[in-house]
Amino acid sequence: MGERAQATADLGMARAGTGRHRRLALPAGLSLGEYARSLVRRLAALSAVLVTAIWALGGQGYFWPAWVWLGLGVSVLLDFTAGWAWRRPRGPVRRVACVWALVSAAAVILLLTWLLTWLLAGVHEFWPAWALLGLATAGCAYSLFALHDRVLVAHGRRALRERIELLTRTRRQAMDAQAAELRRIERDLHDGAQARLVALTLQLGRAELRADQEPELRALIGDAKREAHHAIAELRDLARGIVPPLLADRGLVAAVESLGVRYGLGTAVDAHTRRCHAPAVEGAVYFVIAEALTNTAKHAGAKRSWVRLADERRDLVVVVGDDGRGGADPSGSGLAGLRARVEALDGRLTVASREGEGTVVEASIPCV
Repeated sequence: MGERAQATADLGMARAGTGRHRRLALPAGLSLGEYARSLVRRLAALSAVLVTAIWALGGQGYFWPAWVWLGLGVSVLLDFTAGWAWRRPRGPVRRVACVWALVSAAAVILLLTWLLTWLLAGVHEFWPAWALLGLATAGCAYSLFALHDRVLVAHGRRALRERIELLTRTRRQAMDAQAAELRRIERDLHDGAQARLVALTLQLGRAELRADQEPELRALIGDAKREAHHAIAELRDLARGIVPPLLADRGLVAAVESLGVRYGLGTAVDAHTRRCHAPAVEGAVYFVIAEALTNTAKHAGAKRSWVRLADERRDLVVVVGDDGRGGADPSGSGLAGLRARVEALDGRLTVASREGEGTVVEASIPCV
């Protein structure tokens, strides 16, 4: 008795477990949707056979199963066209495929309805010809419109897209060439005119030492020496405004760190960029940081500031912020000039500066 009761209990637990974990077993390689569609098609075929048999066994007469066939065929046709359209790639191609699928399904349904009506009503005058003519005319008109959109409009869009790509590429090349030319001018000023002025001040110093006995001449030489020093300083500022020597010699990160030290605000520099960027991109980022820190030092009354420089995907992103009084005008001349410089490289510049909450300037420039 004990063994029999144990066996009965095990059998009951096995049945309960089987009931809890029972799943629909699908044929290999079929999804649930494909299996359902296959089942619908088979049921439609079986229904068509059944109604035909009922008609045959009922004494024949008017062939009414044709309309049942039409209804079943419409469901199968809609399923087939929807599956065909859904297999197209997403986007405009799938939308066009859906339109063509609906139009084709509607045309086939109308055609079959007219033919069945004509056949079942008695084969006399072929009146569906006029309906077919109208349907063919509508199809040809739609095809012409589609051809116009696909060929002429698409060709115009393609030409416009190619033109935009050409202008973008040539503009970037022009910006890079301009940046390279500015660096060449900076080197020429530093190695040419500035070096000559330095040599001139040395010669004036020697002449000043030899003119001890002539006070007037010594005074003139001293004035000329001071003017030469002023010219060197202005020339150095001009060269630094064109391209900072540190940026050209040691790269963007070193130049940004130098800017952080120059303004005496305890600027924290967080630079995470290792790529070699185009000269135009580096120059634009440098001047964004320089202008933002200059505004901070002059107008913000901030206790601290920070600079973050990083590569994010295909963009070089720079963020300059401070804890000053805020209220900066994004449409001011300085920030407007920075925005124009950044947007010339297909970048974007945003300024967040609420009263009493500091100022944050963020610029993002593509590096492709």
